[in-house]
Amino acid sequence: MESARSMMQDDRFVELFHAHFQPLQRYLERLSGETELAADLAQEAFLRLYRRGSPPDSPAAWLVTVATNLFRNARSKRARHLRLLTPERGEEVASDPPLSPLGMVDSDQSRRRVRMVIDRLPERDRCMLLLRAEGYSYRDIAGALELHEASVGTLLARAKRAFLEAYGDEP
Repeated sequence: MESARSMMQDDRFVELFHAHFQPLQRYLERLSGETELAADLAQEAFLRLYRRGSPPDSPAAWLVTVATNLFRNARSKRARHLRLLTPERGEEVASDPPLSPLGMVDSDQSRRRVRMVIDRLPERDRCMLLLRAEGYSYRDIAGALELHEASVGTLLARAKRAFLEAYGDEP
């Protein structure tokens, strides 16, 4: 009996993994700008879901909430480490690598410009835009960001407007 229940839980976990891992990883990659960090955080979120034993009522919102908190923790930890480094080492670690000739391509410049604008938005706006871009429903966004579902549309429209204004102001 116990192994049958465990197999059902494992099957449900695999189903959730296949349905939500890719969008969660892309959201985290857009949030962080780092592919490897995003993959690590998405894996950790799913590991925590598996250890939980049973899926929550809204798995997508739960996963986004856990992953966003993991990202915040990783960002805080990185900031602490950079403060502890010497100024010379800190500049070396925190500075962008030199651009290659291919780095001058318009799409790369556009990506950096979008990244800069996204990074300057308030956290809630940034998360809302990135989650929606990954196809999360208003319900999942509301659950992940602890908002009323009815207000997500209005807040999302404001976030889009703020992004477009900041993008237009960016040289």
